[in-house]
Amino acid sequence: MQKEEFNQIKYQNEFKKKNYDRFELVMPKGQKEVIKQRAKAAGQSISEYINTAIAEKMAKD
Repeated sequence: MQKEEFNQIKYQNEFKKKNYDRFELVMPKGQKEVIKQRAKAAGQSISEYINTAIAEKMAKD
């Protein structure tokens, strides 16, 4: 019997599915690039940048 090889991509996809929620974000054309550049300047991924912005907004409300 052959041992199944570890599949990193499959593992990552299963981990994300189990531990994270996903949703589609719609914004005006060009806004994605602005966010991408701001996230890069902050040393963050786009997802991290958006999540931080949401958390800061929610903390104020």
